[in-house]
Amino acid sequence: MKKIYSIVAIVVAGMFILANTNKSALLRDGFENGTPEIKSISALAFGPDGILFIGDSKSAAVFAIDTKDNQKVDKATAVDFKKMDQKIAAALGAEVQNITITDLVVNPVSKKVYCSVFLSDGTPALLRIDGDAIAAVNLKDVSFTSVPLVNAPAEDAKDQRGRPLRGTTISDMGFYDGKVMVSGLSNQEFSSSFRVIPFPFTKQQDQSSLEIYHAAHGKYENAAPIKTFTVSEINGKKFLIASYTCTPLVLFPLEDLKAGMHVKGRTVAEMGSGNSPLDMITMKKGGESFLIMANSSRPVFKVKYKSIEGYQESLTKPVTENFATAGVDFVSLPVVGVLQLEKLDDSQFLILQRKANGDLDLWTAGDRYL
Repeated sequence: MKKIYSIVAIVVAGMFILANTNKSALLRDGFENGTPEIKSISALAFGPDGILFIGDSKSAAVFAIDTKDNQKVDKATAVDFKKMDQKIAAALGAEVQNITITDLVVNPVSKKVYCSVFLSDGTPALLRIDGDAIAAVNLKDVSFTSVPLVNAPAEDAKDQRGRPLRGTTISDMGFYDGKVMVSGLSNQEFSSSFRVIPFPFTKQQDQSSLEIYHAAHGKYENAAPIKTFTVSEINGKKFLIASYTCTPLVLFPLEDLKAGMHVKGRTVAEMGSGNSPLDMITMKKGGESFLIMANSSRPVFKVKYKSIEGYQESLTKPVTENFATAGVDFVSLPVVGVLQLEKLDDSQFLILQRKANGDLDLWTAGDRYL
């Protein structure tokens, strides 16, 4: 009963927020008012003017929600949110062991933090964090639009180990230069897939397949999805910078990622096997840019973009020593147990960290980590 009361209270609070913001809002072109049928939340990304993209692997679709959260804030307030999972569980009336935080993003306009949560009974939840306050983001009677992903794995498709593939239709998502970018798997022969979808949504959807040389495995691979990616300009050219489990860092020219193309990436680093990259952001300090990456079994990595620019080779031979690294140099920061990274503003980024005492804290890192 406690769970029911808590969820109702959160939903009502969310409806109140939306009701007040809906009054003066106009419906965007291509949007409709209603309740999107979101079955799962695999990834989140913010677009322009408070538009939140929700990647739903289970439905094999991307939803665009007009959050109406578009009041501009230039300088973000630092976040220091202790025991985040316990507070979210309490708000949802759930046990903490029955919730998983699946993604975390910052609205670049309002600087507010949004996170998606998966409950063990299969229920997805979307929450907004403002200081120490948690509020549900209402997904009923909202302004939204959606696009189905073409060539998604069948709902009952499994890999060679018997693992379901549909849940990896969307492995990461971003918004860049007016387009939603989606990594994941497809039902094609080369299943590692990258989709570029113009926004506002049209019938256009460019899907390319990807292949990389994985030095830790000593072979070319095309069936594993990108785990995390970002986009940056390197030596005057735009690249998708991606990392996969175990942990190659690969560059793909953005201009090559077109419909029907099979694109071989250039592996510029092996960052140590027995590990999976979790999140990736780009930060700047003193005119220099850095790639910051969280990992499942290793500390947070920092890579100077200058080092990537200076590395002209491509790794095509095995790394023979177990857990060894190769290629572009990087630094391990003295931060472990990081589950999520997100840029808060130009000088700060958020870290969701499992501390040594078991607490899960969300805190703000400044430029001393750069």
